[in-house]
Amino acid sequence: MEKIKQAVEKARQEREQGEVSPSKTKAKPQPDSDISSIQYTQTRSVEGSHDLMRENRLISSMEHSEYTDAIKILSTQVLQRMKENHWSSIAVTSPRKAEGKTSIAINLGISIAQEVEYTVLVIDANIRHPNLHEYFGINPEHGLSDYLTTDVELSSLLINPKGLDHFVILPAGKPLMSSSELLSSPKMCSLVEELTSRYPKRIIIFDLPPVLDTADALAFVPCIDTALVVVEDDVTKEEDLKSAIEMLSVTDIIGTVLNKSIY
Repeated sequence: MEKIKQAVEKARQEREQGEVSPSKTKAKPQPDSDISSIQYTQTRSVEGSHDLMRENRLISSMEHSEYTDAIKILSTQVLQRMKENHWSSIAVTSPRKAEGKTSIAINLGISIAQEVEYTVLVIDANIRHPNLHEYFGINPEHGLSDYLTTDVELSSLLINPKGLDHFVILPAGKPLMSSSELLSSPKMCSLVEELTSRYPKRIIIFDLPPVLDTADALAFVPCIDTALVVVEDDVTKEEDLKSAIEMLSVTDIIGTVLNKSIY
C-alpha cells in the first residue's frame, strides 16, 4: 500500500504543478477522416476460437440478447462522453481482481469498432498477469512488455482477430514484475501520444490491473484521457470502490459499470 500511496501523491503533485500528460495537452485531430482509407498493412490477422470467445461472453460470438444490448448502451454512452471532451484514450480498471474488467474492455472495444466511423485498439496493460489474448484463444509470443524493454517494432506486435473489422489488440507480452515502472515510463506515455494521434478516429482502450492490488493503474492513468471503473454486483465492497475512485482522481473518471448483475 505504501507504493500505491506514493504513486497517488506523485500524480497529484504533477497535476498541481501543471505537468499534465502529453495526451491531454496535445491538439486533438479533427474528426473528419474516413476510416475506409486506413489500412493495417503490417498487422497480423489471426484466427481465434469462436467457441472460447462465446464462452468468455464476447459479443462478436454471441446471439442478440439483453447482455449485448447492455454493452451497446455502454459503448454509446462512452462514445458520447469522449466526443464531448475530444478524448481518444480510456483505461478500464476495477478495485479488485476478477470483477470482469477485461471482458468489459474487450466488449466495449468490439462494440465501438462496429460503429461505421471508428477503429479500436485494445491494449493489455496488465503486464504482471497478462490474459487478454486468452479471451480470443490466441497465443502471441510478444507484446507491450517487449516493446517497452526492447527495440521491437510496434507494428509487429499488433493482432487483428479474424472477423472483427476495425478492431486490433496489443497483447501484454512477457510477464514482468517491474510493471509500474514500465507503465509510468516516458516510452509508455510517448506510445499513448503516438497511438492517439496517428488516426483521428481511433479509440484506444487500456485494460489495466486492479487499482487496489498494485501501483500499476495509478502509475499510468495520468497518461490517458479518462478511466472507466468496473464493479461486480454484490461482491465489490463499498469502501474498495471509494478508495479506487479517490486514487483515480488524478484523471477524469467517465463512470462506473455494474458487472455480473443478476437483475
